[in-house]
Order: sequence, then C-alpha cells, then structure tokens
Amino acid sequence: MAAPIVTAYDVTKRYRDGTRALDRLSLTVPGGVVFGLLGPNGAGKTTLIRILATLLRPDAGVVRVAGFDLVRAPGQVRRRIGLAGQHATVDDHLTGRENIAMIGRLYGLSRRDAARRTEHMIGRIGLGPAAGRQVRTYSAGMRRRIDLAASLIGRPQLLFLDEPTTGIDPASRHDLWRLVRELAADGATVLLTTQYLEEADQLADRIAVIDHGRLVTEGTTRQLKERTGAAVIELEVADRLRDRAVAVLEPLAATFVAGRDRITLPAPDGPLTLVRALRQLELAAIVPADVALHRPTLDDVFLTLTRRTEPAGRPIS
Repeated sequence: MAAPIVTAYDVTKRYRDGTRALDRLSLTVPGGVVFGLLGPNGAGKTTLIRILATLLRPDAGVVRVAGFDLVRAPGQVRRRIGLAGQHATVDDHLTGRENIAMIGRLYGLSRRDAARRTEHMIGRIGLGPAAGRQVRTYSAGMRRRIDLAASLIGRPQLLFLDEPTTGIDPASRHDLWRLVRELAADGATVLLTTQYLEEADQLADRIAVIDHGRLVTEGTTRQLKERTGAAVIELEVADRLRDRAVAVLEPLAATFVAGRDRITLPAPDGPLTLVRALRQLELAAIVPADVALHRPTLDDVFLTLTRRTEPAGRPIS
C-alpha cells in the first residue's frame, strides 16, 4: 500500500452550541486510492472534509496532508488539493470554459497554461461545444462536471469529492464514476463522501465508516462485508415438502430459520454450501421452487454499524 497522503490523529471539533462534530477521530488515507468516507447524516463527514481542505481549524489533534502539517502550513496543503463540494460552485454568467480557466488562474497558472489545461479538461469531461455556453443553461450533471474539471485544473495530489453525484441523473452519475476511476488510474488520491452506498461499492478501494464523529471501522469493501456476517442461502419449497426439507438440511447448519415462505440457513463456504444443500435436496427428491445465495451488501454493513447507538445532539454532517 502506498504511503499515507492523509494522517489524522485525535482530531476534535466542537461548535459554539456545544455539539462535538468530531470526537478524537484518527484516520489514515493511503496515496493513489479512492477512499470512501461513509456515515449517517450528522456523522461528521463534511466537517472532516472542511478541516482537511483547510476551511476549518481543528480544536485539537494533529493532521498532515501530503506531508505538511495542516495548521502550520495551510498554504502548502492548498497547493496540493482540489475540492468539489456538495453543491457545484460555478458562476452562472460565465461559460463553462471561462469557469475552468478562472480557477486555473486562481491556482496561479499563467494565462497560456490556464487556457491549455482548460481545453484538456473540457476534452476529458466530454463537454464539447457546450463549453462555450453560459453555465446557467447547463443541466445539473453538466454543472457537476464543470465543478470537477475546475477542481482538477491545478493537478491536485488529493481531490476531495463531497457527495459529488447528489441530485444528478443516473447517466451523469455513471459519467462521473468513469472520471473518478480515470483519476485513480492516473495516480491521484480521491477522498469521496457519498450517501449512495452503491457508489462507494463501485468506486472505493478502501472505506472508512464514521459515526458520532468517531471512526467505527475501516477496510476494503470485502473486509467490511465479511465483518458484518457470512452469506446465507434462502430456499423456497412447497408447503407439503417443508418439514422434509428442514430435516434434510438440518445437518448442514447448526442453526437456521424455517419460516412460512422460506428456509434460511448460513452459508459459511458460500457457493460450496449451496452445492451441498442442493445435492441433499436432490437425493431426497425435493425440487425447490426458488433458491438464492445472498452475501452481505454495503447497505448491510452501513446499517449494522450505524444503528448500534442513537444519535445525540444536533445533526452535523
């Protein structure tokens, strides 16, 4: 795994009303990956992103981004990051091209370099002739792409994407997913917060789940799913065959549930357990009406990890 591009240790942030948005949060983000940050509303995700982007100062703790102390050298950090927030921050009265070039100039690029990189980004996000139109004529998906292009024009080592696909159509969402994958393939690090668990499952190399301002768990999607629980097999058989099916399957599992409609049993070996179950049913001349192997989803992980305690205080995201 690559060297960390973000290290945060015991980061705490309180607001004036006494709400603790981050509570001694420690987190490490390796370089060159898409790192997903998940949590319910009020978990502290946006607060953490704002701190890492130097928009907020932590009350306590130590944070290093790209090797620089965030509090002591915020200017060095800003030169190495890009940010696309929850809402596209573009000027409606400028064209798409002018919006991207303006951010390039704010990054300190010369007029020539800003123009050159702008054209490169227009091609990369697939904007085409629409780049010459005022942004106020754009769809939500096109505005999002402009915002992403502007955040990339400075070639950041670390890009923050805070719920980048909220409010856009499925086609535009998949376009943005493609762009994020391309960024990671080029060696950039992307720190992604999202409310769409499918999005995190599709994009993230590693995921951290935070709740109440603390890190709950961290790992690959596969590791998180395995921690939540093993796969299960669901079988549907005719009412007249249910008791016999239960008797046949009982030796395969220490515990399982035989409900009115379905028989559910653990599948610790996944497909192998499924094959054994079907073989036993076949020997007993029982043909199931329906059968399925279910593995834990990221939704299961999220709900399991964030429903253990009730949220306290005013929601802070």
